[in-house]
Amino acid sequence: MPELPAVPDLLSEAVRSLGGAERRNQLTMASAVAHAIDTGEHLAVQAGTGTGKSLAYLVPSVRHAVESGRTVVISTATIALQRQLVDRDLPRLAGALEKSLGREPRFAILKGRNNYLCLNKIHTGAAEEPENAELFDAFAISRLGREVQRLTKWSSDTETGDRDELVPGVSDQSWRQVSVTARECLGKSRCPVGEDCFAERARSEASKVDVVVTNHALLAIDAITGIAVLPEHDVVVVDEAHELVDRVTGVATAELSPSIISAAARRCVKLVEEQDADRMEASAEGWAAVLEESRVGRWEDLPDGAGPALAAVRDSAWAVRTAIGPVRPGMNATDPEAAAARNAALAAVDEVHDSAVRVLTAFDEPDHSKRRDVVWLADEERRGRLIRMAPLSVGGLLRQRLFAESTVVLTSATLTVGGSFDGLAVNWGLPPESAVRSDPAMATGTETPSDGSDIRWNSLDVGSPFDHAKAGILYVAKHLPAPGRDGLAPSYLDEIAELVTAAGGRTLGLFSSMRAAKAAAEIMRDRLDTPVLCQGEDATGQLVRKFAEDEATSLFGTLSLWQGVDVPGPSLSLVILDRIPFPRPDDPLLVARQRAVESRGGNGFLSVAANHAALLLAQGVGRLLRSVDDRGVVAVLDSRLATARYGGYLRASLPPFWETSDPEVVRKALTRLATG
Repeated sequence: MPELPAVPDLLSEAVRSLGGAERRNQLTMASAVAHAIDTGEHLAVQAGTGTGKSLAYLVPSVRHAVESGRTVVISTATIALQRQLVDRDLPRLAGALEKSLGREPRFAILKGRNNYLCLNKIHTGAAEEPENAELFDAFAISRLGREVQRLTKWSSDTETGDRDELVPGVSDQSWRQVSVTARECLGKSRCPVGEDCFAERARSEASKVDVVVTNHALLAIDAITGIAVLPEHDVVVVDEAHELVDRVTGVATAELSPSIISAAARRCVKLVEEQDADRMEASAEGWAAVLEESRVGRWEDLPDGAGPALAAVRDSAWAVRTAIGPVRPGMNATDPEAAAARNAALAAVDEVHDSAVRVLTAFDEPDHSKRRDVVWLADEERRGRLIRMAPLSVGGLLRQRLFAESTVVLTSATLTVGGSFDGLAVNWGLPPESAVRSDPAMATGTETPSDGSDIRWNSLDVGSPFDHAKAGILYVAKHLPAPGRDGLAPSYLDEIAELVTAAGGRTLGLFSSMRAAKAAAEIMRDRLDTPVLCQGEDATGQLVRKFAEDEATSLFGTLSLWQGVDVPGPSLSLVILDRIPFPRPDDPLLVARQRAVESRGGNGFLSVAANHAALLLAQGVGRLLRSVDDRGVVAVLDSRLATARYGGYLRASLPPFWETSDPEVVRKALTRLATG
């Protein structure tokens, strides 16, 4: 094979073909990614909005895949970025580079099995009873039936069976009637419709391409289970890498509730003797009694009665599993519906058994800071009381199963907290302070003292094309009282009204809770002459579209909006944040992680709570400037950003805006923007 053009030449060709302009930051990042792939040293790259980071990692990734014949995996946190890569960036890039690379690069998207229709489940009609079925009214059940009918019809029309291609969508409850988890799946060789399976076809397609686009959850499943869900690969690019730890934690979190145990028992009624199913049902009642007597919150140790109750759950689940027995020859061929029901029952029983064992063994280590799992009791309005188990840290898992197996490039617009990559690096399982530093000008590795680790990584901040000090103002409302727990104080509402009025609408209000967002929207509608939309009143995409189309409109919402709004131009000139987004002080997992840091002599507050807040704050602030022509104000109504000792640490995580705490200066600036 003839030698391929170098990455800078390919990037230049791609930018020219796509009608863009060359950016120094983009070239620096692309060269650093190519260097990481060549040397096998991991790379963390912070690249601000407008850098063109997708192209900066796609070009060297595609070149490596074509040259080596090995697949590169691109992992994202959001569906929006997945779609951007698969529907826009990769098709255009493949066409632009086909001549230079000697062939057109191939790519595919791969998701978890439960994102695809299961034809066997549809054909056999093996619907499942929803958890807490007695809580669903007749209307909800009839809607469920209509949606399942629609899905059944769609199964004959769709080429992919991919849930994201169904418009309009359906409820999670309806989708569960026509999909299976990896545990429930019969397997291609044993399934009567295995040859036509949408999930298997997607996986087969992914095994033949140069670049596979997936999500952090599937990347985590591939790492946690040790089962090769993704095709064989040697390079992984993690975009939206600031989300990686939370997404991996989510995949590794399990639940155990009485209703989950009862539902598993009901699945097995026709497969085992009555007394076996009854024994499992009785264990659910015993577990419910223990949870009712226990205090909500983190369990430091097993409460009285919990050990025997969990042992009963574990043993009854194992007895049922043993009673169901192994697969009998020819079972699938003669009765596919029975085979599907059996697999679903086994999956449910295995989940109950494994969760019970996990809780029982979680307290074996007497030193709380060294325990693998954090266990806590939650009380939810709809689902009642249930136990959750989540890993205290996922760093060891990522270090062993991700960084030890592939070359990894991690990138995002926000990777530094307090001005350093170390906060996220430690959570990823990388040694603090890079063993190798990159020279931003040359994008080459230079030796620095090693900590003895065999994992080596570079860090690089390629900056932003924006002149933040001239394009934006960071206004901290220092005169306001520190936020309390009783909702938005009148002085906060006055401040919001004055700011939005000065801006002429054009405001994205980001609030720490849905209750605060709704309350602010309702009050502002009475006080303002400009329209105010609120998250939850329509699909988020529709709300963002209305917001972007009318400059006078404001949009209020909460955390989940912070990464979903990309509105360049004059429709967004003011971002308001009601408070520093610290995690809840009673969050059991984050409290446990904070204590673990403190037990090792570290600053738990800065390492966990402040880092969490800094990343979210940076994401929220990042909504303001989306193009080089944007101008505007970020207004933080939480005076602690200016007055608290940790305020400087948080501000070091934000872009270098011009800063002020003078409300008059800010109102005049907003008025000039609105009338200018």
